[in-house]
Amino acid sequence: MKQFYKSKSLSKLSFLFIVLFSVVSVAHSCKDDDDEDEFQDHIVKFEVKGTTGVEFKTIVTQVGTSQNQIFDQPGISWNSGEMFVNSSQSQLNLSANALLPDANAKLILNIWVDGEVAETDTIKNLSGIQSSSIAHSFLEL
Repeated sequence: MKQFYKSKSLSKLSFLFIVLFSVVSVAHSCKDDDDEDEFQDHIVKFEVKGTTGVEFKTIVTQVGTSQNQIFDQPGISWNSGEMFVNSSQSQLNLSANALLPDANAKLILNIWVDGEVAETDTIKNLSGIQSSSIAHSFLEL
């Protein structure tokens, strides 16, 4: 009977040890979890500039799948103003076409992310209606 009692106590003790080990393992693995969000908010601004005489015909901005079109924008500079964009949107696009009066005129497109120019393109040494497009992706490949 004593041997039966000892084996029963040993099995209870073994079971208790296994449960305790499992709880400690789970608690330890949760401590190492990275709880940071996968996506972050960024301050984004689209900008289109031209030299004197440049006439903007069309400006198109796109954040993720949301597109905005502007036609016949007066002046020689345009910007979208700063906006918060979550990196889950993944893709930013800016396109513009403009009438450049002569070969000395310039058309400049910029995408600003967090106060720095992330993408830029300049059209120069051309005249007539010219087009340019730039894109920025938050995805790290």
